Amino acid sequence: MDNSEFFVGLDIGTNSIKVVVAEASDEALSVVGVGSERSEGVSRGVIVDIDKAAGAIKRAVKKAETQANITIKEVVVGISANMLQIEKCQGMIAVGTQSKEINENDVRQVMAAAMISNLPSEREVVSLIPKQFSVDGFNNIRDPRGMIGVRLEMKGIIYTAPKTIVHNTKKAIQKAGLQIVHKVITPMALSQVSLNEGEGDFGAVIIDMGAGQSTASVVHDHNLKLSTVDFEGGDYVTHDISVVLNTTIENAAQLKIYYGTADSANADTDDTISVDVVGQSEPETISEEYLSEIIEARLQQIFTRLKGPLDDAGALSLPGGIVLTGGVAATSGIEELAKQVFGVKVRSYVPAQMGMRYPSYALGLGLVTYASNLNDIGIIADNVVNGAAINQLDSASRPNVQPKVYPEQEPETEPSPKQSSKQQSSPKKKPQKGEKMDKIKNFWSKFFD
Repeated sequence: MDNSEFFVGLDIGTNSIKVVVAEASDEALSVVGVGSERSEGVSRGVIVDIDKAAGAIKRAVKKAETQANITIKEVVVGISANMLQIEKCQGMIAVGTQSKEINENDVRQVMAAAMISNLPSEREVVSLIPKQFSVDGFNNIRDPRGMIGVRLEMKGIIYTAPKTIVHNTKKAIQKAGLQIVHKVITPMALSQVSLNEGEGDFGAVIIDMGAGQSTASVVHDHNLKLSTVDFEGGDYVTHDISVVLNTTIENAAQLKIYYGTADSANADTDDTISVDVVGQSEPETISEEYLSEIIEARLQQIFTRLKGPLDDAGALSLPGGIVLTGGVAATSGIEELAKQVFGVKVRSYVPAQMGMRYPSYALGLGLVTYASNLNDIGIIADNVVNGAAINQLDSASRPNVQPKVYPEQEPETEPSPKQSSKQQSSPKKKPQKGEKMDKIKNFWSKFFD
């Protein structure tokens, strides 16, 4: 019997839009199709022209459909961490005047109660992460359905983003003829694939280096705790090469890809590169070292600016160190430069799947992995968030999510059973002493209580 299920991840980036189709079956996730298209109407990871973005999304989806041999109607979309806010939430409801069995509708109601807060009108809840439920004072319950009680409580985390970002994303996807089944903050999706069990549990920093911006995110206990954005990325490196060498943007991009390195100390001074210069009939010759100095200067600036807020939070003392991903992470020598700036261990993440062995595909793979790992409670939480957001829009723009897999918010409808998330194993780690341990304690007190 075929119990397979398809998930489609949509990564809307500054320079390219990527679609990843994966098939989940028997606890295995296999990528069966990939589509990539040059972005239009996107600036620094945010949609600024809905019609142009919708057209680019359509083209990327078409390529993925051809490769996967399926028709795509629903997607899991990544939401940029720009101006992200992370807050704790808590809700409580009375199940009844007498003890009764807790059902899915009760779980939905307590989740909705936890989301009620003084949320500014310009912000929208993107994701709700339930941490624990309590039934009549009994704590640390993961799924209260089927239990008997009078009072149901829930504690969790909500992630909110500016309404403009979320609305433009939804509108462009709807115009492309697609429906959203999950909205995921991009660092949360990246953590699903770029971190190993130890890093996700004890804490690590993910630096996602895109074309329009660079995002540093702190993950601890497999949850996103902090995110900071620097509005410079790979396009600024290309621009620097173009200006300094007086060559076109197209030529600068080629030089960066084929000859660029971020480690000028190890660049070859004898190897020369021919550069077409604007206004000259004959090309000029530069050394590989000179090109690397241009690249290194801009990347060092980006890392230095990201280091400030990470230092303030004590995040660089977390055991997992730094994991680099995103398109710019493919730059030769970037790990060595990051080690020099941050002073911690650094590694890069590249997807291992055939046809996706490039760091820019990490987010697309993370989105489908996130969706496939959601358990029943996670799906219910997403439905509650999506329902609350949909009610703020016109009824005509309400997505028609297929009830067979992702049921709409009908009180008596039970969700389709899904595989539970893999058990997280936490190896014991001997605490470090001195100043480093103090920094970790300060970080925990700020974000992990």
